[in-house]
Amino acid sequence: MERPTSLSTYPSPAWPRESSLKPNNPPFPATATGFFRRSWQTLTGLTFLLLSAQAEALFPSKPLKLEGDLAGQMLDGAHRFLDQELVRAVNDRPKIWKGTPVKNLRNELSGILGIQDKRIPFEAPMLVATTATTALIATTENYKVFAVRWPVLKGVSGEGLLLEPVETAPVANIIVIPDAGQTPEQLAGMAPGNLPEMHFARRLAEAGCRVVVPALINRTIRAHKPWRRNIRISNRELLHRSAFLMGRTLQGYEIQKVLAIVDWFSSDRDARIGVAGWGEGGMMALRAAALDERIDATLDSGDFGPRENMWQEPLERNVFGFLTRFGDAGLTRMVSPRSLFIEAARSPDFVVNSHGAAPGRLVTPSLEDVKKELAAGKIFASQPEGQGPPGSTQALEAFLKALAPKSSLVKGHKPPPPPARLPDPQLRHDRSFKEIDAHIQNLVHSSHIMRSATFQPDLSSLEAFNKSTKPHRDRFSKEVIGSFEQPLLPPRPRSRQVYNMPKWTGHEVVLDVFPDLFAYGILLVPKDLQPKEKRPVIVCQHGLEGRPRDIIQGNHRAYHDFAAKLCEQGYVVFAPQNPYLMRDRFRSLQRKANPLGKTLFSLIVPQHQQIVNWLGSLPFTDPARIAFYGLSYGGKTAMRVPALVDGYCLSICSADFNDWIRKTGSTQPGDDPYSYP
Repeated sequence: MERPTSLSTYPSPAWPRESSLKPNNPPFPATATGFFRRSWQTLTGLTFLLLSAQAEALFPSKPLKLEGDLAGQMLDGAHRFLDQELVRAVNDRPKIWKGTPVKNLRNELSGILGIQDKRIPFEAPMLVATTATTALIATTENYKVFAVRWPVLKGVSGEGLLLEPVETAPVANIIVIPDAGQTPEQLAGMAPGNLPEMHFARRLAEAGCRVVVPALINRTIRAHKPWRRNIRISNRELLHRSAFLMGRTLQGYEIQKVLAIVDWFSSDRDARIGVAGWGEGGMMALRAAALDERIDATLDSGDFGPRENMWQEPLERNVFGFLTRFGDAGLTRMVSPRSLFIEAARSPDFVVNSHGAAPGRLVTPSLEDVKKELAAGKIFASQPEGQGPPGSTQALEAFLKALAPKSSLVKGHKPPPPPARLPDPQLRHDRSFKEIDAHIQNLVHSSHIMRSATFQPDLSSLEAFNKSTKPHRDRFSKEVIGSFEQPLLPPRPRSRQVYNMPKWTGHEVVLDVFPDLFAYGILLVPKDLQPKEKRPVIVCQHGLEGRPRDIIQGNHRAYHDFAAKLCEQGYVVFAPQNPYLMRDRFRSLQRKANPLGKTLFSLIVPQHQQIVNWLGSLPFTDPARIAFYGLSYGGKTAMRVPALVDGYCLSICSADFNDWIRKTGSTQPGDDPYSYP
């Protein structure tokens, strides 16, 4: 057979299915006992030593002694590595904050939350009325309740309730943000579902405050497409998935709605501005106050605490890059010296475990954790253990006094009488959902224009091209994929032979990458290597839920043993194990990485860099001719990794190349019928 002098590929269509790793060595027979069992174990041990010696003779390495599922152990190590990085992020925050102007921190927080679109100025909220309903919903002796809407961004409005004092100037202007599971009418005491203490809006309006209550996107879990009824995710998660791709967050859109009301309130110089909320609303109240100095007092109820486990919360709370700069304690320093009140109260109960959704849950922070996060400040515990219902009189009274020292909560007042007809919360919600979705989709479908405007490489020469694309490559590495700023460990290769075929041998190889993180794969070496000969190398990457053995043996319906066939043609082949397997076990790696400003490929890139470095050092490989071929999810790897790893001379993406932004972000079935949403 003529040995290859250049690189070629072997076609392989379709989407790979889940497979399992075959054992490295067969167990001894169940019938073997006594002397025969000991003899079998001895023979197996001698075989292992012999094969290890053969591998070490072929290329420098130590014997690989790890047993069991190496892919699973690789994922375990990746989890341990990210756990340590989460701890490191918290410990490093004080160094980052030291000497950093608060203005710079606000700009960073705005960018992380995706608050980058200019708000639309307006004179006052609009009253929402139709020929069938009036904007005035209820009247009491202290205040009136109106249905209102206000402009926020192009095509996006805020909507909710306005509680306006009767015949007197407001003592304070307050935005009360509900939890995502509440409606504005519930916080105003006009709809069932809340204890009287939780009627924040009503109680503050009774004290003479002007109160606006915006409606949030709810957490209802549903099938969003009739032809995919088995895929059920929340309204919040669906919007977040597309917004994430555009550098936005659902939190950011809803905080913009709050800040638009702050814009309006700021025209009234005689009344101070406050923001209060419970659950999701408490989280947004704190972040809005950290961003906007015009907010004079803040009440965060039932949400304040450590954020290191935000990856376990519902997906829309898992904000990319948040933990590298911020935690709730840091946000309090951005609010200082303005008034801030923390109420340790029960959080909303919510668990996501539906098919197709990212698993998550909301858990009430312990009072101990709340106190630890807020080392100095005013904490109100709704019960001694901080697990009681929100809306304690002490917390709400302290918040009101910070805004209007001469005012007090009114005791004994009852909710306003139920009106004949309330605004339809579902219609209002659907309008808000569609407006945010439409804004995101405009960004998705016009994003190619911005990319074309910003990515204009110099094509006059290869040298000019490389120079002009370096800034884009750096940005892709740091801001999109995310890179860990630490050196690779010495590879310390360990190997053992697992294949002995007529034309090639196969060796399991493990290389160290970072502490606890290693790379694992199978190296196939042709048997017709000549002394001092250097062959080209092809790194062959499996797809989703795949294993290296799937592309070597078994005639898998998607792969058809293409790695083995390439080796039979004379190439040196390496089949790495990528970590996208074991379902949510690998997706939780992505969830852990995102708050650090990292992704799953932040682990895969250094693994491949170590692999390429090691392959180039072998005595029978040509470091100038190391190529990459990936299929399906391996094709995703082919589009990302070789762009960032030094040493790959070419890359082939099979069965995955497409407009990835529209593929993952478009919710328009008429335009993009094959998109994930």
